[in-house]
Amino acid sequence: MPVSRFLCAAFAATLFAAAGAQADEPRLPPAQAQLLASISADAMRGHLSFLASDALEGRGTPSRGLDIAAEYIASQFRAAGLEPLGDDGYFQTADWREIAPERERAKFADAPAPLLVRNVAGLLRGSDPALSGTYVLVTAHYDHIGIREGKGDDAIYNGANDDGSGTVSVIELARAFAAQKQRPKRSIMFMTVFGEEHGLVGSRYYGAHPLVPVADTVANINLEQIGRTDDSEGPQVLAAAITGADYSDVGEVLRRAGELTGTRITRHPVNSDRYFAASDNQALADLGVPAHTVSVAYAFPDYHGPADTWDKIDYANMAAIDRTVALAILTIADDPQAPRWNADNPKAAKYLEAARALRAGK
Repeated sequence: MPVSRFLCAAFAATLFAAAGAQADEPRLPPAQAQLLASISADAMRGHLSFLASDALEGRGTPSRGLDIAAEYIASQFRAAGLEPLGDDGYFQTADWREIAPERERAKFADAPAPLLVRNVAGLLRGSDPALSGTYVLVTAHYDHIGIREGKGDDAIYNGANDDGSGTVSVIELARAFAAQKQRPKRSIMFMTVFGEEHGLVGSRYYGAHPLVPVADTVANINLEQIGRTDDSEGPQVLAAAITGADYSDVGEVLRRAGELTGTRITRHPVNSDRYFAASDNQALADLGVPAHTVSVAYAFPDYHGPADTWDKIDYANMAAIDRTVALAILTIADDPQAPRWNADNPKAAKYLEAARALRAGK
């Protein structure tokens, strides 16, 4: 057996052993198994040990540390071979003096020059002549809350889990997809956004200034807090929850991907709905795009504290969750039928109406 096929088969057999699958009957085709096997916990540990280091000073919006993080993410997209999508290479730029929340705008009004944080975006072009003009959007926010003096001995709030974990996952998913010989049928856009901690500012800016047509964006999977397993409600190992789990078809795609990869994708009885509007998926959902956030821990020790550091991340578990996400992304990208909002769920009604208006406008 060629080495590459052996590695794929070995990975698939190992992956499903815990779920009762037979080692000689992997349930994933070789191309899918190869994609999932290429996702590296060690690579994400390397990325996050830098992005959540003190050198980046908590990646506040705006800040020098956030600028460095943006450059680093762009360099990884460049290395993966993604196409730049922004108005400045991989960067979608905005002047913080103009878009900051009103309560903060006065602090920056007298700044002598534009204060730019930039969304960082790259595109993996799809392989199908018809479907490549449609997009799956994979996102995370790369900002945190920066430096806060007078709060204790450590003033740097590193934000490793929130949301360095999502950021390095986007980087690693981009690299893994771009490295495959066979590209998905739809195009996949990978983006990290600024200003989530100030009220979803970066994702809402994208929603108002999309880099690809919103009407052609079939789904958004947003990644937030997927590195820590020490959830306040108990350990979350090989498990993740999705916001708005039953609002659209995307939840079912993720759940089925979890069945194939040995992870549980669940609907939290309270937080699934409560936090649907609390992360960057909301900007796309408001426009009618089926958009959801995947999280391992909704609440964890050190949340928004200086002790949320890179050494507390469970990298093996994060890689397992990312493999599930990768399979879900691939499923959506290769399916001619785009995900739809759930017409039977009243909580999805306003998003369904937005989607109908979007299609009508197209």
